[in-house]
Amino acid sequence: MRCLIQRVVEAAVDVDAERVGAIGSGLLVFVGFEKDDDSGRIKRMGERLLGYRAFSDNEDRMNRSIRDVAGDLLLVSQFTLAADTKKGTRPSFSSAAEPAAARGFFDDFVTLIKAQHEGHIATGRFGANMQVSLINDGPVTFLLET
Repeated sequence: MRCLIQRVVEAAVDVDAERVGAIGSGLLVFVGFEKDDDSGRIKRMGERLLGYRAFSDNEDRMNRSIRDVAGDLLLVSQFTLAADTKKGTRPSFSSAAEPAAARGFFDDFVTLIKAQHEGHIATGRFGANMQVSLINDGPVTFLLET
């Protein structure tokens, strides 16, 4: 499981010119699942995501988590995060979870995050062609893996 997180001032996701999710200050999280993912990895990623210190404290050091700042979260499924890009000029998706399994994993991940975070949480639409807009804050971008 991989999450590409970006600290944002704001972010939104549209599908077919319809806004399906939007947040203010917080994290835009692209979520990708691999074949060997399971509920344990989903739980571990939830803990990492909510506890990851990507926000500045009073001394301008990244010592505060999304929980600490009560920030918003925009969760967007993105199977391309499971791509193998180590060789050649075309990505391989052989390690990506099958769509049905990934949909279940994504739904479970969203449910877990909603149960553990009090801030505003929005999502994209699983499997849709989404247009994502954001204003990156920093820029700050991290790749979390389990």
